Amino acid sequence: MGKLTLTAFVTLDGVHQAPGGPEEDRSGGFEHGGWSVPYGDDDFGRFVVDNFSRVEAFLLGRHTYEIFAGYWPKMTDPADPIASKLNALPKYVASSTLTEPAWEGTTVISGDLGKEVAALKDRTEGELQIHGSALLAQSLFALDLIDTLHLMTFPVVLGTGRRLFAEGTLPTAFRRTGGTVTGAGVAVNTYEREGRPTYGSY
Repeated sequence: MGKLTLTAFVTLDGVHQAPGGPEEDRSGGFEHGGWSVPYGDDDFGRFVVDNFSRVEAFLLGRHTYEIFAGYWPKMTDPADPIASKLNALPKYVASSTLTEPAWEGTTVISGDLGKEVAALKDRTEGELQIHGSALLAQSLFALDLIDTLHLMTFPVVLGTGRRLFAEGTLPTAFRRTGGTVTGAGVAVNTYEREGRPTYGSY
């Protein structure tokens, strides 16, 4: 059985919306797109490359899939450690409206999300990776299907924007299994899902 992992970018106040560019996602009047870009140093790049070295297949939400599909198929250098994985490995996109994906190697998941993703995990040998895809990630957290979270916390507060862990998120305990801080100040932490939280008092 494979492991379902999520790599997520968040601000100090938990915003996950549009880290990669001003036009990535302006929904809700969001005007801070591209907030992660100033922190993309060599340390950050090394983490990303190492993360992609472990992937066996990708699971993406519709919006993230369309962003990736508009860029990565044009990157044809076989030595590129990210493009080579994204273009060659299986890609699964959760969508009820996408019917004819143009990116080679894409399969659309449009049925019961829990059952289909559980089946994907069963037949994946290594890591089934989610990148971005906040709405999909929230649905999978609610189903207890995400095993590992790579949370990259950027030293910026925005005050507005969609949060990765929104009100009503299923209470979940995690165990930190590794982490580092990049030269630009991004805290990169890896967490494994443990189950439900436990409580006490001081």
